Amino acid sequence: QVQLVESGGGLVQPGGSLRLSCAPSESIASAHILGWYRQAPGKEREQVAIVLSGGTTTYADSVKGRFTISRDNGKNAVFLQMSSLNLEDTAVYYCYAKRMVLPKYEYWGQGTQVTVSS
Repeated sequence: QVQLVESGGGLVQPGGSLRLSCAPSESIASAHILGWYRQAPGKEREQVAIVLSGGTTTYADSVKGRFTISRDNGKNAVFLQMSSLNLEDTAVYYCYAKRMVLPKYEYWGQGTQVTVSS
C-alpha cells in the first residue's frame, strides 16, 4: 500500500541539470537510509547516492561533484540534484527507503526515466 512516488525525470541535454524528488504516498516511520539507485539498459542496478538519518552522504565515484542528495526528515522525502549530466547518466532512477529497527521496512520506487541526449 505504501509507495515511494518519484518525480522529476525526463529528457535533458548533455551538460544540463535535473532534480529528482521522492516521497512516500503516506506517512511512515522515519527512514534510516534514503537513496537513489539507477539501472541503465544491459547494466546492473547501481547505487548512486544515499543519505543517512544523521545527514551523512555517500556517492558513487561516477557522480561525485555533480550530484547532490538531500532529504526532508519530516516527510521522509529524498531529492537528487543532478548537474553536468552526460550520456552515461541515462538510466531508470529508483528511490529507496530503509528502516532498520521496528517497524522495519524497505521500499523501492517505481522508477523514473532520465534520458541525457543531444
